Amino acid sequence: MTTATSIEARLAELNVKLPDVSESKGKYISYSITGNLLYISGQLCVGPDGKIPEAYRGKLGSKITEADGYAAARLCLLQVLSHARLALGSLDRITKCVRLGGFVNAEPDFVAPGAAMNGASDMIVEIMGESGRHSRTTIGVATLPLGACIEVEGLFAFE
Repeated sequence: MTTATSIEARLAELNVKLPDVSESKGKYISYSITGNLLYISGQLCVGPDGKIPEAYRGKLGSKITEADGYAAARLCLLQVLSHARLALGSLDRITKCVRLGGFVNAEPDFVAPGAAMNGASDMIVEIMGESGRHSRTTIGVATLPLGACIEVEGLFAFE
């Protein structure tokens, strides 16, 4: 897949429906644009009902498995893309996923937060192909809003 391929068409091909945009819970905006860069604030693993599924509440390394963390990161990415669509009107304006950042609610001895974050990274490449390959930072943290197990933020270049 090249950047010329429609991201919107690829989502349809993968049978992926983006969720409704959730409102910011504070005095911040969910996205910011400067030049040709779109920054998306951290998004939680919110399900279709607007809530974090119980399976994705807690810490990786105790209650949450690595596989559940991977699935939760994919949900976060869908939220990121929903906010990108809101910001740009169409995901087809995106030319490159520049960076993803992941925050993983993890026990102190959990050493694989990156494995959970791979859920978001793998999914953006499935959707965008080579233009979805990105730099990334993943950090294990002591807690996240609403007890979520993972939070993902994004940086995209667009036309």
